[in-house]
Amino acid sequence: MIAGRLLPWKFPGVLVAVAASTAAAAALNLTTELPLVGALPAGLPSPALGGISVDDVVSLIAPAAGIALIAFADTSTLSKSLAARRGIRVNGNHEMGALGIANAASGLLGGFPVCGSSSRTPIVLDAGAKTQFSGIVAAAIVVVFMVAAPGVTAFLPTATLAAVVMVAASSLVDFKALFRLVRMSKTEAVLLIAAFLGVAFVGVLEGIVVAIGLSLMAFVRRAWDPYRTELASLDDVPGFHDITRHPEGQRVDGLVIARFDAPLFFANGEVFTEHIRTLVAEAPTPVRWVIVAAEPITDLDTTALDELVQLDDELAKQGISLVFAEMKGPVKDRLTRFGATARFTSDHFYPTIHNAVRSYRKDAGLD
Repeated sequence: MIAGRLLPWKFPGVLVAVAASTAAAAALNLTTELPLVGALPAGLPSPALGGISVDDVVSLIAPAAGIALIAFADTSTLSKSLAARRGIRVNGNHEMGALGIANAASGLLGGFPVCGSSSRTPIVLDAGAKTQFSGIVAAAIVVVFMVAAPGVTAFLPTATLAAVVMVAASSLVDFKALFRLVRMSKTEAVLLIAAFLGVAFVGVLEGIVVAIGLSLMAFVRRAWDPYRTELASLDDVPGFHDITRHPEGQRVDGLVIARFDAPLFFANGEVFTEHIRTLVAEAPTPVRWVIVAAEPITDLDTTALDELVQLDDELAKQGISLVFAEMKGPVKDRLTRFGATARFTSDHFYPTIHNAVRSYRKDAGLD
């Protein structure tokens, strides 16, 4: 199979390997020495739902959810990987819908769960398939075997199928992408290795669950401690810019412009408020206004709102106004649902940072 890929022309290495191993097992009568696939059931299946009780359905909910998770992960990863190699795009929703229909049909006919195959698809592509019609041809051939020659797989060694799967799956490994990932992000490289080890040594479902859990933890970690900075103006450059990257930036006396690059939620609400407190404490002149550049804040939960209210109280006692610039509409809507509009009235919000700074300068008598 591997040698067939090295030839300059299309060579059906999988077909030759399967046929040769089947012929050898039959000729040598290796039915007791090797595990064999066995003959296919004769005839076509018929729809049947008999013998299924409510207890059966309940007991299958958890395993079915696990199978669905594996099918989703396998299919989405496979389709994106192969599509990227061929320079085309795939629609994940369409694929999931097609898998749902296929699994419903498979269940009615007593078949196995259906998902994208990381072994069959590369084999079909290596054989020269260009369109989905190849799947129709494959299905027709299977039907022919079931009706006309169900015993053709009786002497097919399961080891041959394992070799086919291993060789096909190896074609999906992209070492260049792996090394590139290691250079770009150590965290994502660790997640990849953890997922591989989990699937290889614990189980497919367990490995995927571990990978998802670690990914969520990494996301929460980044959101818990996001990038945050103070903004300042630059000569001859419109807008306001990160003072960490532009230490020559000019502050406005009595004004702090703070930016926090994450949604506000229970894990980082205190981090946000401490960021504001630090900027106020380290300001070169007494602070009268704090403008939060709120465009990067895409969400807000009740715990973070409580932290925000407490910060507003603290600043108000010091004679400091807390206002927001460029806050997204959905975040304002959440403030309304949380009943915070009585505290943060319309005069606390500005469409742009420039508008907020201009209002401060007018309020402070700087213009």
